[in-house]
Amino acid sequence: MAFFVGKAPIELEDIKALEESTVLRRFTAEDAWTLGEMLRTRLRTQSSACVINITLASGQVLFHAVTHSGAAPDNDIWVARKRSTVMRWGVSSWYMNNKFNSGNEEAFRSKYMLGEKAGDYAIHGGGVPLRVEGVEGIVAVVIVSGLKQQEDHMVVIEGLKKLKESSPI
Repeated sequence: MAFFVGKAPIELEDIKALEESTVLRRFTAEDAWTLGEMLRTRLRTQSSACVINITLASGQVLFHAVTHSGAAPDNDIWVARKRSTVMRWGVSSWYMNNKFNSGNEEAFRSKYMLGEKAGDYAIHGGGVPLRVEGVEGIVAVVIVSGLKQQEDHMVVIEGLKKLKESSPI
């Protein structure tokens, strides 16, 4: 069965605008559960095992689940690397991927003088900053790992938009 999500933009301005369209009016632990369940239900329609993670900027994990048997421990490493990227640069890991010409790891490592620490970060789609109106900075990071990177990114964007539309406030 094919898995359909919207086409991920590749121009930085378009990625930024898409992310800005997901700014929420509020975000609670209950909202994290709702979003996580929504993403898990959506992702269970396809066969790939995915990891879904929602973590506050403080590091507190609010939601972590897999969609199917077969998720590897490596998926959790990707989750951590995508989260680190979002928290350090304040943009999605997909944005960083496109900033560096479809994930040029060498250019990324060199630009930020990361050396051996480059492996702490992933410039592959799937990590998206969660922002709340009137709050400075990132409130949480929402991550999906297990699909093609542009699908990881877009399923999170679509989930955030759906949560925003359903928010009572």
